[in-house]
Amino acid sequence: MAVPRNRKSNSRKHTKRSHMAKDALQFNSCKNCHKPRIPHRACSHCGFYNGKQVFSKDEA
Repeated sequence: MAVPRNRKSNSRKHTKRSHMAKDALQFNSCKNCHKPRIPHRACSHCGFYNGKQVFSKDEA
């Protein structure tokens, strides 16, 4: 079983993990109601996706 010879310091550990930070959500504007929405998801305000009505506001 592999065992590290020396303990890795906190600064080295965090430097190694520096690229694992979460990115902020990106938003696009809905083409139907022009409100912000997450890409590749139906608009939560009007229910449109790709120019088609996916669900109505009453269902949500």
